This record gives sequence, structure tokens and C-alpha cells, in this order.
Amino acid sequence: MMSGNEDIKRLGEVDMELERLLTEQRNPKTMDIDRKSIIEILGIINSEDKLVPYAVEREIPNIAKAVEFVVKSFRMGGRLFYVGAGTSGRLGVIDAAECPPTFSTPPDLIQAIIAGGKEAVWRAMEGAEDDYEAGRNAIMEKGISKKDVVIGLSTSGRTPFVIAALLEAKRRGAKTVAISTTPNSKIGKIADIAITPLVGPEVIAGSTRMKAGTAEKLVLNMISTTSMIKVGKVYSNLMIDLKPVSEKLRSRARRILKVLTGVDTKTAHEVFMKAGCNLKVALVMIEADASREVAEKALAESAGVVWKAIEIVRERYKLKG
Repeated sequence: MMSGNEDIKRLGEVDMELERLLTEQRNPKTMDIDRKSIIEILGIINSEDKLVPYAVEREIPNIAKAVEFVVKSFRMGGRLFYVGAGTSGRLGVIDAAECPPTFSTPPDLIQAIIAGGKEAVWRAMEGAEDDYEAGRNAIMEKGISKKDVVIGLSTSGRTPFVIAALLEAKRRGAKTVAISTTPNSKIGKIADIAITPLVGPEVIAGSTRMKAGTAEKLVLNMISTTSMIKVGKVYSNLMIDLKPVSEKLRSRARRILKVLTGVDTKTAHEVFMKAGCNLKVALVMIEADASREVAEKALAESAGVVWKAIEIVRERYKLKG
């Protein structure tokens, strides 16, 4: 049992630690925001939001390293996990949930772990972010291994749930990434890569759902989208790894074939059917004038990247171009 004086000392140390965080500082530009008109307040918020993309831009070299981890993981059969609490955790949930319908990924390829569990998505779970053991257990329950990548999200960079998750993930050999908006953060020192867009103090002190949350969302967009592009989910700037399980999706596949290759509806339909209703195979068949068998072999060799498969066919079989 600690004495009353020891308790006060510990609380004082916690207060001092939080006071030093960039995310907790008062913004000198908004000291009198409560006296402003609605239009003025909105203008101030917008001006501060404009700083976010520049802060993210400065972190592109570190974001690129994270993408390299994720792409390598996916090619080895690994998975990507986002771990966070509160707003950070919810942003991870959003990005993970949007990947299957956007890129036809398996639901377990990109997963989100939020402190407090599913209920915390809808309402604040007091104390969940401080549950160190829960963070460690969440990693264990997912069976995370050296093939996986774990991204810890914490604007303050000190959330115990996230710290524990990253430490356990590292112990298991997984690659780890920390995303925070605080310099020299605790999670940044733990992870293999630290992504730290410094967006500065919030319009309302400590309200990290604003600039800090926006920065996290932008970084997650960049990581997941770029990873999907590099593993062949996109050709040109169109999503092509769709599963044609309905007439609507089969029609979309035909339209994509026509847009990307210039063929007519009849040709698009015939090649799509010959390709076994596989859009990637059909694209290679048309663009490289190849048979289904050749197209499938080239796609296997290119790890599913369509433009590489087309080059393989053209160079090896000299069928076109």
C-alpha cells in the first residue's frame, strides 16, 4: 500500500507527463475562440486543419517503410493489425472495415483491435486505454506471428494498451509501426518504425479527434491504399480485384475491361467468360493477346500485378507490342 504522500507524488508525475505532451498544449491562436462568431470559429478550424497534410508529407519516408513491411507481410501470407484506443482505435476500425468492400480482401487480412472491444466503437469505455494486460492479451488472442505487421495508434504516444500490444507483437517477431502526433513518444521508441506527423496543439486543447485524428486517418489511408496497389488490387487507377458474384459486379467488370482496353461489349463479355470471370486474367488476355493459361501463369509469376504480367507475356512470348 502506498501512503497518501506517495499517491500524490505519483499523480503529480502523471500530470507533469501529460502537461509536456504536444497534444495537450494550448494553441496560442485560439485563446479567445469562445468570443468569436460562428464564421470566425469555422475559419480558425479550417486554417488549423490545413496544417495537417504538410505534417503528414514530412513523414512520407517513414510511411513508405511501413508500406514495405505490409506488402512483404501480405506476400508471405501475413496480416495487418491496427491497435488503438478511443478515437485512434475507431480510426483503425474504419480503415480495416473498408478494405474488404473496396479491395475484395479477406476480412481477416486487415484487422482492428480497439481497447474495450467492440462496444468501445460506439461509446467511450472509461479506463480501457489504461489496461496494459488487455493490450498484451489481445495480441496473444490473435495469434500474431513474425509474418504479421502491427500498427499502434496513439496520438499521445503513451497509451498503456497500445504499448503492451506493441511490446508483445515485437516479442513474437512481428514488424511494428507506431503512429503518434507527439515527438519522441513511448510507442515510437518501441516500434521498428515511428510515424510522427507533428500537427501542433489542437484548436481545443487536448481534443485529438481533430487535427491529430485527421493526421492518423490520412496516414492509414496512405498505408492501406498503397499496399493494396502494390499487391495488385489496382490496375491504372481502377479497382480490379472484384469478385463477380452478382450481375451488377459482372457488369462492372465488363465496363472496366472496356475502359481499360477499348474493346466493345461483345468482346469484353466473351473474354471475361473465357477467363473464368476473373477480371485480372481477362485484362492480361486482351492487353497481351494471350490465352487464359498463359495469362494465369504470368499473373502467378508477377504476384498478381497486372501490368507486370502483361510485360512478362509480351517479352517472353512476343505475342504483342
